[in-house]
Amino acid sequence: MSHPKNYGDFISTLQNKKPDSDWPEALKSLWYDAKGDWEASHDIAQDLNNDLGSWIHAYLHRKEGDAFNAGYWYRRANQEFPEISLEEEHREITEYVLDK
Repeated sequence: MSHPKNYGDFISTLQNKKPDSDWPEALKSLWYDAKGDWEASHDIAQDLNNDLGSWIHAYLHRKEGDAFNAGYWYRRANQEFPEISLEEEHREITEYVLDK
C-alpha cells in the first residue's frame, strides 16, 4: 500500500485491515478515526507533540462531545474552534496531512 495522493485515495484505504506502516503517525491517527476506532486514533494523536497532533487531538475531543477539552487542544494547535461539521474537519485535517 502506498501513501494516498488525495482524500479519495485515503477513503479507499479504509477497506484495509490497518494503515500502511510507512504512513506518518498523523495519517494513521486519522485513518483509525475514519474506521471508527476513536481510542486507537486518540492514542496516536496524544503522542504527537506538535501543532498537528494537538489539532487532531482537539478534533477527537470535539467528536466525543467534550467541547471544553477540545477548546484547550485547539488553542494548543493555534486553531479556532471550528464551525464546520466533524466530517468536513476530518477531511480538512486529512488533506492537510496529505499535502505535507
